[in-house]
Amino acid sequence: MGKIRRVATRKGSALTMPTAQRFPQRGEIWWTNFHTDPPEKGRRPVIIVSPNARNQHERATSVLVIPLSTSVHKLGPAHLLLHAGETGLRMDCSAQADNIAVVLRAHLREPEPGQRPLTNTKICKLASLVKLAMGCSEPMETGEK
Repeated sequence: MGKIRRVATRKGSALTMPTAQRFPQRGEIWWTNFHTDPPEKGRRPVIIVSPNARNQHERATSVLVIPLSTSVHKLGPAHLLLHAGETGLRMDCSAQADNIAVVLRAHLREPEPGQRPLTNTKICKLASLVKLAMGCSEPMETGEK
């Protein structure tokens, strides 16, 4: 995931050094391929929903994501419509909270220019939709196990 950059030394020779690794930030839209998708589908956008402390931890090799789909005409109860104007993507899409997944950081590709991260309010809305998708829409009573 880290990139390589060339640095010129005083004598004119080049020295190759790794650049700092960019970690995904909560709310950002990154790109990945899912092994469950058909090969012709290609990369798809995902929203990073795991906390930044986890995303940036040196031993964490994965992040928690919610995939996006351009199939906005068939929204389910655990889907959140996101308009192109708020994401910077070319089309409206739906965040599929019922398909929350873990993705290795090494399999992520950085956001494209012009993409905008989701607000904390939208991320928390997605969290409530994940809860709904799990059948936990009722508030838990105190002391319930």
